[in-house]
Amino acid sequence: MADRFDLTGKVALVTGASSGLGRHFAKTLAAAGAKVVLAARRVDRLEALASEIETSGGEALPVAMDVTKADTIEAALAATIERFGGPADIIINNSGLSREDFFIRMDEDDFDLVMDTNVKGVWLVARTFAGALAKAGKPGSMINIASVAGLRVGQTMAAYCASKAACDHMTRAMALEMARYGVRVNAIAPGYFKTEINDTFLDSDEGEKMRKRIPMRRFGQHEELSGPLLLLASEAGGFMTGSTIVVDGGHQWASL
Repeated sequence: MADRFDLTGKVALVTGASSGLGRHFAKTLAAAGAKVVLAARRVDRLEALASEIETSGGEALPVAMDVTKADTIEAALAATIERFGGPADIIINNSGLSREDFFIRMDEDDFDLVMDTNVKGVWLVARTFAGALAKAGKPGSMINIASVAGLRVGQTMAAYCASKAACDHMTRAMALEMARYGVRVNAIAPGYFKTEINDTFLDSDEGEKMRKRIPMRRFGQHEELSGPLLLLASEAGGFMTGSTIVVDGGHQWASL
């Protein structure tokens, strides 16, 4: 059974790989045998991560990418094909951000940035990399990183919640269209996991109140996303498409 989770010989793209969950996803995929393409805007961090992966016996290619810019995604695809001889077999659509405020006060530019990154960015990466798989006649797996915030709501999070709900629903639409090409499309919806983006909030008094509202009374550990990731990325999940795996300690069912 362990062989079905093995990713040896596969190439995996991870967007937003410079920190947080993206960095963890890249290391997890590399440990499972995949060659990883590390994509983000902060190339210096990608190069450090690539060195770490290669020191552990893996292979990694850092590429500059802004998921809101189609030309940078095309350039990343070209670099992937040049280095590995074909498009990525596994696509982790992880890039995302949030701008929080009451929706009646939110700046239009902030709203557009959230939507451009979390929705349009997912579509642009999918169009380019999943499209390359279809053109090459290669099967593959794409995993969109959604959020529990797309399944429930919270104050000052209207833009983020809307963007992640769109990501979740777009996953099913993409799955329907890509099934004929042998490309599976699924999503993971994490709850609250500490990263450098949210650790200040989660360590605050308000964060403590949030923790107490989670049925399991704690935040997630990055390693608790590794199983769902490898299931969807590998042949172990070969008959799964259009699914969203929620990893949130039961938070989606908690009272607001």
